[in-house]
Amino acid sequence: MRLLWLALAVWGAVHPMSWFVAWFRENGFDIGGMVEAWHANAATSGLVWDLTIAAVAVTVWVVTESVARRAWAGLLAVPATFLIGVSCGLPLYLFLRRGG
Repeated sequence: MRLLWLALAVWGAVHPMSWFVAWFRENGFDIGGMVEAWHANAATSGLVWDLTIAAVAVTVWVVTESVARRAWAGLLAVPATFLIGVSCGLPLYLFLRRGG
């Protein structure tokens, strides 16, 4: 399972980032514009909020469990979650939790 978690973390980093990079190439490095695009309609706003709530839940779990287990490497999943996405942060944490 460890290698599956690692593969999902890599996929969760690379695949979404390829879309973000394509957007930046087309629109320039405009974070405000990207956030605006995320809220282009009700469906995309719903998805943004879904992922935001999931990111907060994953972060609370990661921090709580990392502190309780004194497994500090797991905290690397927090910046991965907010700088890349839940699709990277969650499987990264599961990989690190298994002794990565």
